[in-house]
Amino acid sequence: MAYIGTSPSNGVRRRFVYEATASQTSFSGNDENGVTLTYVDSLYLDVYQNGVKLKAGDDYTATTGTSVVLAVGASVNDVVEMVAFDVFSVNDSVSAKDGGSFAGNIGMGGTLAVTGIATFTDDIIIGDGKTIGSASDVDAMAISSGGVVTFSQAPVGTGLNLLLNATISSAVSEYDISSTYINSTYDNYWLVASLLPATDGTNAYGRVFVGGTVQTGSIYGIEVADRDSSAYTSGNATEQFYFNGSNTCGNAAGEGVTYHFLMQNVNSTTRSFTVEGGTSNYTTSGNHKAVGFGGSLIVANRANVVNGFRLYFNSGNIASGTVQLYGLRK
Repeated sequence: MAYIGTSPSNGVRRRFVYEATASQTSFSGNDENGVTLTYVDSLYLDVYQNGVKLKAGDDYTATTGTSVVLAVGASVNDVVEMVAFDVFSVNDSVSAKDGGSFAGNIGMGGTLAVTGIATFTDDIIIGDGKTIGSASDVDAMAISSGGVVTFSQAPVGTGLNLLLNATISSAVSEYDISSTYINSTYDNYWLVASLLPATDGTNAYGRVFVGGTVQTGSIYGIEVADRDSSAYTSGNATEQFYFNGSNTCGNAAGEGVTYHFLMQNVNSTTRSFTVEGGTSNYTTSGNHKAVGFGGSLIVANRANVVNGFRLYFNSGNIASGTVQLYGLRK
């Protein structure tokens, strides 16, 4: 086949062999090996009959690209052979065997399977609402159109993990945080709460669960001090934790108690469960009071593994509030 410029450096040779019938002149279609006759340019086609090379135009014609016609019919069992030559240029491709790199953009409509390590030197962008995951958890991380990332499992590592974010919208006698949230997953927890009592002049209390049962015995040691030093409460065998030192928490609009505390040694059987934190509340007279407190299960109960916590007031219900619990990742 003719070309302009430097000759391509790669060629291809295709061979077609037919066994003639009596007086057969036209040869096309599949040969004895099931290979279909085809050629691009008759100038690059050699035709042989019983090993003798024939002359184009005189002995045969080849114009269609798919057939060869002899000028004189062949004898039965004559071997007619065509050898077609062609050239090709290797395209700009990456070797499947040796690999390589692409300089331009690549689009793929199907699935890209990578068995080795994928290394990216620029951003990775996925479709809105699509997920990133593993073979066993394909939606471990979802990214919304607004960029919000949602994890199907709690991240592992240092820092805080929000476990509970609850709103109390109707009166309850107490609020229990169950073993769904307080368990062996974390050894330490951080609790933040804001509660409004239904009864005026109350104290915020707390108790632990052990084995799924709230503990009401005299097993709590406490130290509670108003930061203005006007009130101080302590005890080594109380029946609950105290979170504000005197029964002064008001229930009017804007009053109530806001508190935070760290829970430690939740799963220890050698060190007692402890709480440490502070409260800020408005009293029945609308005055502000800040309190610092600490407490633990008494030494005799140091082996108790805690799997829940109860928030309540010493009298009356919790009218409303919010509770957040964080696990401190190991």
